[in-house]
Amino acid sequence: MSETTFEPDEIAVFLKNNPSFFEDHAQLFASLSIPHPYADRTLSLGARQVMTLRKRSKALEWKLAELMHNADSNASISQSMTLWCSQMLAEKNSQKLPERTIDSLKQAFEQLDVSLRLWNLPMLRAKKFKLDDDTGLQAYTDSLEKPYCGPEGYLPAHEWLEEKPASVALVPLRTEDRTFGLLVFGSCHEEHFTPDMGTVFLENLGRLASAGLSRLIK
Repeated sequence: MSETTFEPDEIAVFLKNNPSFFEDHAQLFASLSIPHPYADRTLSLGARQVMTLRKRSKALEWKLAELMHNADSNASISQSMTLWCSQMLAEKNSQKLPERTIDSLKQAFEQLDVSLRLWNLPMLRAKKFKLDDDTGLQAYTDSLEKPYCGPEGYLPAHEWLEEKPASVALVPLRTEDRTFGLLVFGSCHEEHFTPDMGTVFLENLGRLASAGLSRLIK
């Protein structure tokens, strides 16, 4: 008779579908030994199972710690956003809104530098924020369907910040019928703003900033 051979996957499927196998063959289970994954010795099947469970437990602990860190970070961001919104809403003088936008965002996000440029706002008197003659900036901002995150973007905007940033977020400011500004966040860390990061938070921040600053349109 020819020998019957089984593939490892076939054996694994058999054992999975027959959970009573080792119970019916207890002596075999007790005598099995397998290589230690980190040493030149063998382990009993039970000891290897305990090691596997410990490894899975450690992975779950790391995952839980990561989730808790993200929850704390999200709570902090939410508090910062609330602080910024309350300061913007409390400002009664529309001419002070650009300066208020910058100052309150710097207060809310202390690790970031923030700057702002605006155009086509007839009511705006503060020249430090006006860039009505920069067609390149206006064309770039019009082209943004969502905030840009990364090392470059519109490079002249880097000069608006106090120090040269390692990464930036560029947030367009617009109403339904026009784009009228660009909000810039700068970080000294390359990994703070990256091209693959989500932009939902920045999009919401841009909508809020746009709603407040649109008071200067007329």
